[in-house]
Amino acid sequence: MHYYQRLKDLREDADMNQEQAGKILEITRQQYQLYESGKREIPFHCAVRLADFYGVSLDYIAGRTNNKKGLNRSELPEKETDLINKFRSLSDERKGKISERMDVLREEQAAEEKVSDLKGAG
Repeated sequence: MHYYQRLKDLREDADMNQEQAGKILEITRQQYQLYESGKREIPFHCAVRLADFYGVSLDYIAGRTNNKKGLNRSELPEKETDLINKFRSLSDERKGKISERMDVLREEQAAEEKVSDLKGAG
């Protein structure tokens, strides 16, 4: 199970060993090692505890997203949530058109910022 690699990555990023990670979950190092190696499925309550400890989403731990924070609606401004909902309601073809238009807008903005920076430096 590939997504258990996330447990190891998060633990190593926190400069912890398996024993320390096990203490967070109140389990032995050996039991934690079974979760990290994918030999045993991690219980939901343990995944929640680790997500809280590392400050990541459960979706990130499960490998469902590469965004450590996930898409938590409460953290998104209302306008962004509205845009996401509208985007999700579109066909794949129209989503592609929106994506292309956004790329053009970002390029225009970058060019405008470059001109503004040059004027400010001169």
